[in-house]
Amino acid sequence: MRWNADFLLEKLKFRDGLIPVVAQDKDTRDVLMIGFMNRDALKITLETGYMHYWSRSRRRIWRKGEVSGHTQKVFEVRVNCEENSLLFLVEQKVAACHEGYRSCFYRKFEDSKYITVERRIFDPREVYKDE
Repeated sequence: MRWNADFLLEKLKFRDGLIPVVAQDKDTRDVLMIGFMNRDALKITLETGYMHYWSRSRRRIWRKGEVSGHTQKVFEVRVNCEENSLLFLVEQKVAACHEGYRSCFYRKFEDSKYITVERRIFDPREVYKDE
């Protein structure tokens, strides 16, 4: 599926050149991760059908899975009521979290501590050993 990037880019309200985006599993509806896109990352995402993000730390666009192979294929794009954030329904290959978990939200906060509530599904030292 392809989307009209120009139409969406005209409508959206970016703040400091960025818009927050949520990646959600299209089948389970689990929230996988939250990131940011600039205009170019959004345009590339809509043109290719695969999630691209803006890395605030590296100051560049990156394709989800460019090192790990853990890509996110886009199936649906949703826009919030204020047109200042996006929700992408995606098919996640393996895992979204660079720590080895399917979701970046693998911990819950309880009694002044974090408790891991998901199991690790890959060893990040093996996947990112050349990084």
